Amino acid sequence: MNSKFFSLDFDEFPRELEELTFPDGDYAFSKKMKRGHFEDRLEELQIELVKLQKWVRANNERIAMVFEGRDAAGKGGTIKRFTANLNPRYARVIALSKPSDVERGQWYFQRYVRHMPTHGEMVFFDRSWYNRSGVERVMGFCNEDEVQQFFQEVPVFEGMMVREGIHFFKFWLTVSRPEQLKRFYERKNSELKNWKLSPIDYKSVGKWDDYSKAIADQINQTHTATAPWTIIDSNDQRRARLAAIQTVLLAIDYDGKDESRIGEIDQRVIISEEAI
Repeated sequence: MNSKFFSLDFDEFPRELEELTFPDGDYAFSKKMKRGHFEDRLEELQIELVKLQKWVRANNERIAMVFEGRDAAGKGGTIKRFTANLNPRYARVIALSKPSDVERGQWYFQRYVRHMPTHGEMVFFDRSWYNRSGVERVMGFCNEDEVQQFFQEVPVFEGMMVREGIHFFKFWLTVSRPEQLKRFYERKNSELKNWKLSPIDYKSVGKWDDYSKAIADQINQTHTATAPWTIIDSNDQRRARLAAIQTVLLAIDYDGKDESRIGEIDQRVIISEEAI
């Protein structure tokens, strides 16, 4: 791929890259999932999510989910499909802005701890403490000593959460480089979506390889038996969203669970950590 085309400086997405985006490039699927089929499957899974939330409330359970991934991989959209029919009083979405001066002087995990679920709650982190080993590392907002300290502390921190009884899930959504750029251009040229395109996104376009190295390091260092990553191919966002919801539903034995309705996860959507 010619690197000169990977830029947000053009008026439109470069046609030279169009044939490399999903589903025309080298992907597990040659077609997008049809909208009608997706909506039917999503409704079935959302019915199960309502059951899950009812069980969480009735039994004082706690669920925390972390959604990380490449920029424009669809983290927020995936969370939206989880929460669409849940009671918002007990399903909180946490999307923190950059830390304040006070927060920068605190223990790194401190501002995330206060958002952890209480009894009967489900919490969805739209980005999380993994900013430290991702954007902060690549963009130079922290030093390497801080990154290595983070890697030492993460397994302990997440282990404490799980031992406390929190049902904890970590999702990493990934997309190809051409697909990511195409989505950036869709944001750039949409009056409804251009707020999603940040100055960091403009800077990150040329740092694909740096991010790839940081991501591989992050997954290798923080994929544990206690808190494993579920890595999802999000080039087809519909299949990715279904797989994420199925992962949670299949992992928890809630009242009224209908495994036939949940179905089996399409393993072509799931990527092993070694492939990142």
